[in-house]
Order: sequence, then C-alpha cells, then structure tokens
Amino acid sequence: MSEKIYPIGIQNFESLRQDGYFYIDKTALIYKMVKTGRYYFLSRPRRFGKSLLISTLEAYFQGKKELFEGLAIEKLEKDWVKYPILHLDLNIEKYDKPESLDQILDKSLTAWEKLYGAEPSERSFSLRFAGIIQRAFEQTGQRVAILVDEYDKPMLQAIGDEALQKSFRDTLKPFYGALKTMDGCIKFAILTGVTKFGKVSVFSDLNNLDDISMWNEYIDICGINDKELHENLEPELHEFANAQGMTYDNFCDKLKEYYDGYHFTHNSIGIYNPFSLLNAFKRKEFGSYWFETGTPTYLVKLLKKHHYDLERMAHEETDAQVLNSIDSESTNPIPVIYQSGYLTIKGYDERFGIYSLGFPNREVEEGFVRFLLPFYANTNKVEAPFEIQKFVREVETGDYDAFFRRLQSFFADTPYELVRDLEVHFQNVLFIVFKLVGFYVKAEYHTSQGRIDLLLQTDKYVYVMEFKLNGTAEEALQQINDKQYALPFQTDARKLFKIGINFSSTTRNIEKWIVE
Repeated sequence: MSEKIYPIGIQNFESLRQDGYFYIDKTALIYKMVKTGRYYFLSRPRRFGKSLLISTLEAYFQGKKELFEGLAIEKLEKDWVKYPILHLDLNIEKYDKPESLDQILDKSLTAWEKLYGAEPSERSFSLRFAGIIQRAFEQTGQRVAILVDEYDKPMLQAIGDEALQKSFRDTLKPFYGALKTMDGCIKFAILTGVTKFGKVSVFSDLNNLDDISMWNEYIDICGINDKELHENLEPELHEFANAQGMTYDNFCDKLKEYYDGYHFTHNSIGIYNPFSLLNAFKRKEFGSYWFETGTPTYLVKLLKKHHYDLERMAHEETDAQVLNSIDSESTNPIPVIYQSGYLTIKGYDERFGIYSLGFPNREVEEGFVRFLLPFYANTNKVEAPFEIQKFVREVETGDYDAFFRRLQSFFADTPYELVRDLEVHFQNVLFIVFKLVGFYVKAEYHTSQGRIDLLLQTDKYVYVMEFKLNGTAEEALQQINDKQYALPFQTDARKLFKIGINFSSTTRNIEKWIVE
C-alpha cells in the first residue's frame, strides 16, 4: 500500500512541503520563468493549481531553500536571495458592491505600509502601491517580487452588471498600472486568473506582460500531464484499477476520458485537471469533483442572455483573438466559457488560424449539461437527476407516452418573453434532455431550420423521432417515412418506433405526438 497524502485544496507550498504532501515537481519551469522573463500573465480554469504556483514562487523569493530539497530547482539555483514580496490575493472577497474591492486593496496596502512605511501625500490606491514598491526596494536593497492571485475575481463576479464592472475596472486599471511606472524597482511580477479581460480594460497600460497562457513551453506549469501521472502515481494507478475491478489499460483509458483533455494551445499535450484527478485517487472513485466545488451561474446568465444555441457548444469555432479576450460589452459567451474551463481546444486550422472547441472530457461535459437542466427546464436542482433517471427508464421500457408527458412538464410555464427565441429555447431543452439520456443509451441529435431529428437506441428499442416547430405531428411522421430515416433498422431485431412530434409556439409546448 502506498501512503501518499494528496494535497487537495492545499494552496500553500510551505505547509504542503512541511506536512509531507505529495507534490508534482514544477520547479524547473518556475526557475526558467524567473530567469528568462520578468512580467507574466497566466490564465487557467479554477482549481487548476494557480494559487499553489503563486505560493511556490513566494517561497522561492523568500529564499526558503529548505522547502525545495529534492526538487529540480535545488540543483539549478545557486544563490537563494531573499526579496521583498507583495502578494495580493483577490480570491477572498465577495464582490457585490464597489466598496468590497476598495476594502480588500486598502487592507493589503495597509499591511505593506506597516512593513515599509507610508507617505501622507499618497492618497490613491495606485500612488500608495507605487510608494510601497519604491520603499521596499530602497529599504531592502533588493527589487520587489509582486504576486497577484485571481486578479480578475471582481470583474468576473460583476459579469452582467455594467456599472459595477466599470467601477472595478476603473479601480484596478491604475492600480495594476503602478507595475509599469515602478519598473526599475521590480524583480518579477505575475498575475493569474481565470479570464483575460481584453487588453482594452485592465491591462491597457501593461503592454510588457508576457501572456504565457497559450505558450507551449509553459503549458503544464499548472495541471498534470500524462507523463507526470505515470512517473508519480504508477503504483496508485494499479491500486485504483484494482479497486474498480478493471484491467490497467482500460482503467487508464477511463481516467483519460474523465479528467484529461485540456488543451491550452494547438498541438499541445493534454492536461488533466489536477483537482479532479487527485480527488479520484484519494477516493478511488470516478466523480464530478471539479463540478461540485463551484457552479458557474454567471455562465448560464450569459448563455441565456444571448439566446445561445447549446448544441453549437460542442463544435464551436473561433480564432485566437476571441479566445484571448473578454470585453465586458462582448456579446459572445464563448471566450468566458473557454477560459473558465468548460470548453477546450480540440483542433486548429493553421491556414486560417481557426480553433475548434469542444468539451475537454466526460466530467465536464456531463457535469455542465446536468447543471444546465434546472436553468432551462421546468424542474429544480433536487428533482432534475431523478427526472433523467425516469426518462431513461421510460425509454428502456418502451413507455413513450410517459416520456413525452414528462417532457411536456419540462416546457410548462415557459416564460412568455422567450417567444421571440422560442425555437432556440425548445432546441436547448431537448438538447439537454437528450444529451443526458444519451449518457445512458445511444443517442444522436441533429437540428436544422425549424426541426430536429433524433435517434435513440436501447437494447430492446429503436426510436426515430422528428420534432417540428409550428407544423403538425403528421407532417413530422411523414418526413421520417419520406426520408427513410428508419431504413438502417429495418432488419433489426429490436422494436422500432417512428414518432412525429409537433411543438406549438402558441402553447409554448409539445402539442401532439403520433407513433407508428
């Protein structure tokens, strides 16, 4: 039996090392970062190890050589100098009003002023910050290391609230701008966060930041790659496989399918989500660990506000410029969804510079679609999982009437203001339901102007369905026959249902279904 203690949610490098937690050595990359550049920006999804990276840099700049024993950097670094460090963590606060940001900045500045002194003439946040940087340098004789964790938390929480977002932006822009004016006193600076609020907003003055989010050489500075997994957790992989009663190879494939698959640039290796992976190892179970720790309500707001067609999500195409920026005015929900970790890069067309996106893995895909259900359909968080279970049972026992009645209840109380985009709403609810049912039975789903065709297969039954919007159920059934959708199953031993369904915009619900 191996006795690794997994550092789940441990974001402090010093306590991690002192308490003997398991650590995957990223220090060679950290050394390279410190020696080859000065100003960095890194965006990664939540729970990806950004805070631990910041904390590791902090221990390095504190010159705490003893914490790095046995790690790559121990052989690389000869000097171990102690630098003054200004570490700002914006993760702590709930940003619901302009003062909440002011309070946290004031608290950090006050603490630093206790160390390095204050100047009465420095009244604004940015002047105080600049003054502190200068005095820290003068008093210690060493230039300053500046570490900012979750730089974008205030803006992210204010998505959808223009005024609040503008207020946060107007505060942070000059504050971060102090980095540029105090360049001569700074040894190193890094800002991390989930999103990249476009160059126009917070960073417009900081054109000297190296954004390494899409640099191949730093792709695995956070997260775990396949090689690291096998080098560090080989005995545990075998134990986990045994616990699951699976062969080693099948188990490794399943682990990949669930938690791997993050690509932060084209042609890069896949990265596992470290939080989910370590949780799975600790419990020897496949679960939606990442999903359970925080739900992206701001994403749902965005998707609904822009009447986004969810089916597009799994094969969205975009270019680097879109992926790399969020403007608070932006009408495109895709960059936020990508940067938050719900979509990742699946392919790249070099000739046109176009990225194709998709869900990174099964955990995210299933978690996200499950999470969406209560926001779109007439059901609540508690009932939703049971509803899906009932849907699957009905499909598996051939009880299609119960299935459609349940589906009707999902459309009950569709708000009247959705009428202008009723088609998208209708498609979204069906997409979510059939995606979730499709995790348990075989499902294919296609949409085109005003109609949807759908195929569900179980051990005993095959369902060929055609949905129409403002047509008739008869026309829908006719279409199945005319287009011979059922032809491939003609010789199948399973029972075949052909079902035509019509959705009416007057009742905002399924009006009729007929079965052949």
